[in-house]
Amino acid sequence: MTLPLAGLRVLAVEQYGAGPFGTQHLADLGAEVIKIENAAQGGDVGRLVGPYFFGEGDSHFFQAFNRNKKSITLDLKSDEGRAALHKLVETSDAVFNNLRGDLPAKLGLDYAALSKIKADIVCVHLSAYGRDGERADWPGYDYLMQAEAGYLSVTGEPGGPPSRFGLSIIDMMTGTMSALALVSAVLGARSTGQGRDIDTSLYEVAMHNLNYLAAWYLNEGVNTGRHPRSAHPSLTPSQLYKTGDGWIFIMCNKEKFWGVMCDAIGKPEWKTDARFCGFKARLAHRDELTAELDAVLSADTTAAWMARFGGKVPASPVHDIGSALDAPFAKARGVVAEVPHPARGTIGTVACPIRCPGDTLPLRPGPALGADNGDILGAIGMMPHQDKETAT
Repeated sequence: MTLPLAGLRVLAVEQYGAGPFGTQHLADLGAEVIKIENAAQGGDVGRLVGPYFFGEGDSHFFQAFNRNKKSITLDLKSDEGRAALHKLVETSDAVFNNLRGDLPAKLGLDYAALSKIKADIVCVHLSAYGRDGERADWPGYDYLMQAEAGYLSVTGEPGGPPSRFGLSIIDMMTGTMSALALVSAVLGARSTGQGRDIDTSLYEVAMHNLNYLAAWYLNEGVNTGRHPRSAHPSLTPSQLYKTGDGWIFIMCNKEKFWGVMCDAIGKPEWKTDARFCGFKARLAHRDELTAELDAVLSADTTAAWMARFGGKVPASPVHDIGSALDAPFAKARGVVAEVPHPARGTIGTVACPIRCPGDTLPLRPGPALGADNGDILGAIGMMPHQDKETAT
């Protein structure tokens, strides 16, 4: 079988997290993703992000975002670099960047510039705050977006300091959104013969993710805050509870699960208890229910409750990163993949979450800086000067 994106060629002027995360989705699904890196600057800054490295210019961070890609070195501010870019555009479907919003036009990476070379080229722009408006030239990062979009106000315990997500969730979601934008625009270009610019930004994705909390505020004036134990704002039980050896997260977000849980914990009488017999009643008595459930669940271990709840009551153990990756279910689902690596033999990576039954997704390590200059730039007769000297 053929991978879904086989035949798609993407030139990626990208660095760090959000952009490389998005194009890694494309590469995993069979697209040819060619990273364009500036050798004089050490390439993608992600190569230098520590504290863990496989070798010079090859960090664990870089490998996490650049599986299955190729790398060439060009200086897009030079005449030679721009000429090589234009030659490559002729055989590409899209040019992707995650630069500051004012830079794509300056570097000639937008549709106004590249449509002169190929009318159906798609130019995808992932920026911090967009390519127009008062913040077009502002740098921006994930944690800043979490702060400005209100995430810190709904994360953590009431009364504590504002807290961010433990992961760079805005980077990764914006990268994923940019991959969707690219595939959508290429589909349109193949249908009409007309390419386009297409944009997304960290800020707008962060705001878009407010979703139902935004709907509550915009239509009812409800400004959702933080709740104890990472609780759902309106449904209960849907939060953390204490067990004999730690914590468990239970989510009875449908009424039927409440009755099933009551039977499973030996409290069938709670199904008809006036305090707990419906969502509205349980919400009004949330603190009381939390204390009652803590008392019951503390009588046994998290593993024992999971064995009792599994497949019946929506519940999860509370792992740290290590125990999450080492969990038997993670291994059974193939969440962790081993990738060949020239320095280590193999390295561990988190596998692509998209499955293609009947086909095997590629597993190649992130490329060395300029590793594909010979194959890609050599094929168009435009090898970088230093590489030409090395070749002779």
